[in-house]
Amino acid sequence: MAAAIALSERGRGLSTPNPNVGCLIVKDGHVVGRGWTQKGGRPHAEAQALEEAMDRARGATAYVTLEPCFHLSPRGPRCADLMARAGVRRVVIALRDPDPRTDGQGAAWLRKRGIVVEMGLMAQEAAAAMRGFVLRQTLGRPAVTLKLGLSLDGRIALADGSSRWITGPDARAHAHVERARHDAILVGGGTLRTDAPRLDVRLAGLEDRSPRRVLLSHGDAPEGWDSIAAPEDIAALPHVDHLLVEGGAQTAAAFLRADLVDRLLLYRAPILIGAGLAGMGDIGLTDLAGAHGRWRLDDERRLGDDRLEVYLRSRNA
Repeated sequence: MAAAIALSERGRGLSTPNPNVGCLIVKDGHVVGRGWTQKGGRPHAEAQALEEAMDRARGATAYVTLEPCFHLSPRGPRCADLMARAGVRRVVIALRDPDPRTDGQGAAWLRKRGIVVEMGLMAQEAAAAMRGFVLRQTLGRPAVTLKLGLSLDGRIALADGSSRWITGPDARAHAHVERARHDAILVGGGTLRTDAPRLDVRLAGLEDRSPRRVLLSHGDAPEGWDSIAAPEDIAALPHVDHLLVEGGAQTAAAFLRADLVDRLLLYRAPILIGAGLAGMGDIGLTDLAGAHGRWRLDDERRLGDDRLEVYLRSRNA
């Protein structure tokens, strides 16, 4: 299942409006088929894995990160039906599908056809890999990652606004990988006017994975951009399950005030700036007690001379 979850990550930022699912078909201890949801949502992971397995799928075990779909679609067959037709003997599912069109029906349909179904293996990890889809189904909005490149003293630029480059090439390359893993990328009007950012992916082989560009502003967006007036409007962005917020300080503060940030990427450079521009504006904090327990460290690593810290929002706080 861990391998299937790793496969599912390949489709993140590409598979919307469908979830980024991963699937492995295993027979006699050997992987005979593998798949992940392809660009635009089709083919599904199960269909791709079964096509690779062909006749070897009969009597095999399928490991899939999300319950196989049960609803009818003009875009392709139901994955639960495909598995039954292929003769899969056992299906191990990580996460029950929160989409009401499936939501347990896929698993029940498989059981009625004599297929052994197990559900819940590594469900938390699978949900994290498909965070955008899960939040879209449960909260009606995309998952939001806020990226900040900071000095040790929490500055994003010199006092005159100069900000290139705070972090080094390794950290910047990692940030471009993150762009490739999101459906859309958002900045505020100030960042657009000051930096005229391209917001594309500039890594060899990943150029075609540049996300859609979104502007947070009450004014008009440039041609080719989407525009929203408030952070809460992200719910209306079509085909966006994973949103990356990159700048600037007031935009970051607006999303934090609205409690819409699910994941923080903090790239810290080993420099001191002093009298520069702060990393974010007022986030509405009235006492320190309210600041504690809201963020959980999920990952940290060195990127050249810089350090990356990844935090997840603790929603029970």
